[in-house]
Amino acid sequence: MAQDDVLNEVRAVFASVAKIDPADITPDKSLTEDLGVDSLTVIEVVVSIEDRFGVLIPDDEWQRFTTVGDLVNHLQSVGVAAV
Repeated sequence: MAQDDVLNEVRAVFASVAKIDPADITPDKSLTEDLGVDSLTVIEVVVSIEDRFGVLIPDDEWQRFTTVGDLVNHLQSVGVAAV
């Protein structure tokens, strides 16, 4: 799946779960500082992304995500496909 496609899917999840405008979600945005996502919301986003892409993101991996780009890069590295 192309990086732009993964980013668009991630934007859709953030918009749905965290009620963030998709236009505000760019790879360089910090999850906590720029987007204001708290730790509980991050967990909800990760669970939604796991469901959407059919992958499991171990706790020790998703806890290292600081930006949207970190999440997108991880999803690409595991070879996600749209479900």
